[in-house]
Amino acid sequence: MTDAVEVIVGIAWLSGLGAFVGGLFAWHEGSADTETKREIIHGVIAFGGGTLVAAVAFALMPVGMAVLPPWGLALAFCLGGGLFCALDAWLERRGGSFAQFMAMLMDFLPEAVSLGAVFSHDRRLGILLAGFIGIQNLPEGFNAFREMRQSGLARRRILVVLFGVSLLGPVAAWLGHAFLQTRPALTASLMAFAAGGILYLIFQDIAPQSRMRNHWTPPLGAVLGFLVGMLGNVLIL
Repeated sequence: MTDAVEVIVGIAWLSGLGAFVGGLFAWHEGSADTETKREIIHGVIAFGGGTLVAAVAFALMPVGMAVLPPWGLALAFCLGGGLFCALDAWLERRGGSFAQFMAMLMDFLPEAVSLGAVFSHDRRLGILLAGFIGIQNLPEGFNAFREMRQSGLARRRILVVLFGVSLLGPVAAWLGHAFLQTRPALTASLMAFAAGGILYLIFQDIAPQSRMRNHWTPPLGAVLGFLVGMLGNVLIL
């Protein structure tokens, strides 16, 4: 591999490890189940949702809007939402919910592809994008771990899955670098597709979990999560 490819693969893997680290935090978080703890957990869920909204607004959709014709943008976006609606319904019938995990993948992989595609043209942008992805993955990995535990998966298996997700990042980044640098329309379609799926999952599964009866502070996590994404976008640009 060339030096550029080695750097791309390395930073994509490090950014993907954020999800694994978030899962480790969730595993070793062993405090008593108090009202304050539940409020914090709901806040973390909201924070993760906020970062996902920011990813849609600042990382995924702007590329599609800049590159695709209106009909292509609408088609890719609606296909993403429709496919994940069907997938979510299928998982629900099987007695499990993996919305947090699916949203994390839909966020991480297209952004890793974009990282690989832009790195050769703008190394600073690629590194900043990797940092943004890693920050997003921390709360998303935390929430995904808790969600999969509630669905009955063993802790060690969940951590293996989250570590495996981190290894998908380098693959996605390499594919973006090798094949999509000269295919902006295909990259933009992938990102718009992911944005549609993420937006569906946020409103169907993630945002409802952030609310607590008689508590009003957890949804502020969504505001903070969006703020992180917005500042990341400002720093990148």
